[in-house]
Amino acid sequence: MKTHLNLATTDLAESVQFYSTLLDAKPAKLLSDYALFITEQPGLELALDLRGSVSPTSDVHYGVCVDSIEDVELAAARLQHVGLASSIEREETCCYANQTKIWAIDPAGRRWEIYTVHEDTEERDAADTTCCTTAADENRPCCSD
Repeated sequence: MKTHLNLATTDLAESVQFYSTLLDAKPAKLLSDYALFITEQPGLELALDLRGSVSPTSDVHYGVCVDSIEDVELAAARLQHVGLASSIEREETCCYANQTKIWAIDPAGRRWEIYTVHEDTEERDAADTTCCTTAADENRPCCSD
């Protein structure tokens, strides 16, 4: 299990340089609009997402990367049972990977995902999804159960 953070940036190269130094690691993925660091110490997946502008409080989301679909389904059942699940995405392409995830929103409005990656993809996002955006879940086609 690893913690996942997705941070928006207006300067991907500068952010990659900063986080490479901070984490003493090179990106596992580096594309023109996206970078992904995967580290063991600390257990972290850090995604950097190039945007035209950044709002430090609304252009981010947080997550926990788990090992299997079963782990996502257990989390989904747990969150749904107490009314905290905001949406489920199964086998959706998002951020250059095909993933299954459950989304929840904390009391302060921060978006959290528990997810597993099935495979890396050449596509950033599927044509019918707006994954990882700041739009309200009910307006996102990828976020209906």
